[in-house]
Amino acid sequence: MSSARSEAPVRRVLLKLSGEALGGQDGAGLAPAAVSDLCRELKAFVDAGGELGIVVGGGNLLRGATLAQAGLPRVSADHMGMLATVMNGIAMASMLAQTGAQTALFASVAIPGIAPGYSRTDALSALADGKVCFFTGGTGNPLFTTDTAACLRAIEIDADLVLKATKVDGVYTADPKKDPSATRYEALTYQQVLDQGLAVMDQAAICLCQEHDMPLVVFDMSERGALEGIIGGAAVGTRIS
Repeated sequence: MSSARSEAPVRRVLLKLSGEALGGQDGAGLAPAAVSDLCRELKAFVDAGGELGIVVGGGNLLRGATLAQAGLPRVSADHMGMLATVMNGIAMASMLAQTGAQTALFASVAIPGIAPGYSRTDALSALADGKVCFFTGGTGNPLFTTDTAACLRAIEIDADLVLKATKVDGVYTADPKKDPSATRYEALTYQQVLDQGLAVMDQAAICLCQEHDMPLVVFDMSERGALEGIIGGAAVGTRIS
């Protein structure tokens, strides 16, 4: 974790996790060890005084875009992808609760007996009570990614920033795994991300953050203590504002 740059301390964040983060090294299915490691980091963040909302993708179980390419109608494929995010949310909320953290699970469309429908009022109340809130089911509409859902929920719950967890410690000039000369950006503007076509989030998500002045930090979730450090204003990853 770098100490060259410090940010203002934050309290409430919206964490965007990829589904692949729950699948361990293979990025597929649910790897209990990987989920357990994530839950320990989340619990440390809450214990440090953080308020946490989470949007998790479903790519470890299935991808709507991939199914659409295989011939399934895109809307149907995206609906299946939304259900995959609900499954991931149930798994994470259950395992996080085993650490002693309080959790609340919401789905963009209510699933009776499984997950209540998302309500901003209920989410704000749960966050104020110290519960980690899982927002599943994407935006509730096909053709929108969970990146967009994360930025939307962040704005709705008055988060201090969006955290995009990745496998690298920020945004680079090129893929650092393929190009050893690639360098990491410490900070970028929304417009730079859009103009340079940087693969941070999809365009709709970046535009949403830009319009509502929602800061975004891209960081490596596997770096132990990185999430907790953000509470104190530690310089982590690449900041986009």
